[in-house]
Amino acid sequence: MSQPNFAHPRYWSTWLAIAAMHLGAWLPWRLKLWVGQAIGLAAWRFAKRRRHITETNIRLCFPEFDADRQAALVRETFIANGIGLLETATGWCRDPEHLRHRVTFQGQQHMARAQAQGRGVLIIGIHFSTLDLGGALHSLFFPADAVYRPHDNSLFERFMTRARSRIFGQAIDRHDLRGVVRRLKAGHNVWYSPDQDFGREASVFAPFFGIEAATIKLTAKIARMTGAPVMPLIFHRNPDGRTYTLEYLPPLEDFPSGDEVADATRVNAVIEAAIRRHPEQYLWLHRRFKTRPRGEARLY
Repeated sequence: MSQPNFAHPRYWSTWLAIAAMHLGAWLPWRLKLWVGQAIGLAAWRFAKRRRHITETNIRLCFPEFDADRQAALVRETFIANGIGLLETATGWCRDPEHLRHRVTFQGQQHMARAQAQGRGVLIIGIHFSTLDLGGALHSLFFPADAVYRPHDNSLFERFMTRARSRIFGQAIDRHDLRGVVRRLKAGHNVWYSPDQDFGREASVFAPFFGIEAATIKLTAKIARMTGAPVMPLIFHRNPDGRTYTLEYLPPLEDFPSGDEVADATRVNAVIEAAIRRHPEQYLWLHRRFKTRPRGEARLY
């Protein structure tokens, strides 16, 4: 396959976006937070389709909140994800070592115990706004590969892959099951985020915030094929806006069980509990409930 001509005008906007990410990564921290908040508020005001998706998700997942609290959470979500763009830029474009003083890591003993047995660990990540920065911070303590979705833009895909390869040992295409299995069996840790809707064929329906959600079956399948412990990782921006907490939970016991729905339900429950700690930092902007059980109306 021939190399795309990245000097072509169709890539100019991508080059500008990459330059903006490099610039954003080096902003002073206070200015970085301010710019991120401004981006989030602008998106909240003008990105009507994403706001509709977010409003739908919040209404479905937090029925105990009144209308004012739901609306406030929608706004907070956009602000957190706006800041997340600058955090992603920081994770991709700068050495994470300069952030060591900003992170508290808890539960390292769970990973250390698994690694002492010479086994690769399947790390359950979550789509918080801090996802890529969380990966960079995690790399300060433990090495890991990462499963990711390739970007449709060839130039941004190259930029993103190179950036993540600095953070992670290897970036693995989400369709490359053999690659994931091979790395785990070789004793490598693999960071994997199962909290998105990949369609009916890859999923079973399991409750997520009380809503039947298409939940991928791959988590249990990988664990079954490799014997790798499945260890949830929680990470979030602290209320001061300047520091972060990463926390390993104990590996899931008796997992997989052999029951696909029960296993998916268990993974969703762990993810839901983590989100409830800091719900505004979750990526509610994506259509988590896009695929519906047959005969059920669309939610968006």
